[in-house]
Amino acid sequence: MILTMLELKEMYKDYTNLSEKLAQEVRKGNLIKVARGLYETDRHTDGKYLADSICGPSYLSFEYVLSMYDLIPEGVFCFTSATTLKNRQRLYKNAWGNYSYRDVPLDAYPWGVTLNIEGGYSYQIATPEKALCDKLYIMPPVRSMKDISDMLFENLRIYEEDFWALSLNDILELAPLYRSNNLNCLASLIRRKTKQG
Repeated sequence: MILTMLELKEMYKDYTNLSEKLAQEVRKGNLIKVARGLYETDRHTDGKYLADSICGPSYLSFEYVLSMYDLIPEGVFCFTSATTLKNRQRLYKNAWGNYSYRDVPLDAYPWGVTLNIEGGYSYQIATPEKALCDKLYIMPPVRSMKDISDMLFENLRIYEEDFWALSLNDILELAPLYRSNNLNCLASLIRRKTKQG
């Protein structure tokens, strides 16, 4: 269970020295520090459940989700999340691993995200289409459909059949929300290929 400092103050209200009590509980293994002012009671908790609590609002996206859906071949050892209005990349490290947070545009932020509830925890996660759009948004800008094709199939190493099996309509709806040349080129590529096919 995730516990905030407010909850811990209430839980340990009978103790005069809260800091010492928390340090004692950490030493015993009853509390594991997640981030400043945030603790978890179960060291076996899946790290993805903690991402939104560490830096929120946010949702899991980028490489973490692309790898989860086997769209990219690399294993990902960082919980990558999208956020907005933070104005810089944020990095955190704790007993569960590394957590990375990157901004996406406010207009694009709420779309293509689902709320999952598992084992008493809730977390938000991007659809594969949204995770791909988020990833392309933070990559270096391209100028053409050939460039975006190279970025997808050579740089990210997404299999073409996996890409074309995605919900292309979802991508076409999401792309304009980013106001990004990469996403504009992606939408053009989809429209051209689907007209030909």
